[in-house]
Amino acid sequence: MGNQEEQSLKEAKRLEKRAAEEAERLAKEQERKKAYLAREQAIEKAQKEKETKRSEKRAAEEIEQLARDQARREALSARERATAEAQEAKKLKAKKQSPE
Repeated sequence: MGNQEEQSLKEAKRLEKRAAEEAERLAKEQERKKAYLAREQAIEKAQKEKETKRSEKRAAEEIEQLARDQARREALSARERATAEAQEAKKLKAKKQSPE
């Protein structure tokens, strides 16, 4: 009977050890999952921040381009007006100088 008790004791210790190892394995797995999730969230946050910065930069560039386009159109319009005025002035001058 001593042998059977000894075997039962060994079996109980073995089961206890297995349960402790399983608990440790589960705890490590849970830690790995938490670390993985934290990494994924950090990556996602960084990507969102980069996309926000890109969007802001793109919007600023579009505003600058619109301002340049408007300035170019206004300058062209001013040159066209000046050319038209110069032509009109030449016509008036030519009319005044021509004999009637």
